[in-house]
Amino acid sequence: MPGAFTSGTNHFTNAGKPGDPHRESAYNALYGELRDQIGDRLAALIPPEADVWSVADEVVRIVGLPQGDRPFRTHVDPSRDGSEVVSVVADRIRHDFFHRIGIPDLLPRNAAL
Repeated sequence: MPGAFTSGTNHFTNAGKPGDPHRESAYNALYGELRDQIGDRLAALIPPEADVWSVADEVVRIVGLPQGDRPFRTHVDPSRDGSEVVSVVADRIRHDFFHRIGIPDLLPRNAAL
């Protein structure tokens, strides 16, 4: 699961803008100053050495692992936005739910608990 990268992609350049100019104008009236700053604020969370190729490196690493040893999910997130914690909680809830309704056999063998 790749996080946001500010170099090597156009993530912040193209993210978070409404396509409707009238709606954008309404947002600008309420949040214009924040909207002008948010891209820079988010970009500041990404360390300058963050490299989008680290996502490709992680894919190569996982593909190179023997079948059965590959993780169900992995994160490459230089901003450390907490998505790893959210995934652990979601995986645990899914695991418990599948067991409660009697379909634990549908869980991937390598799903996190």
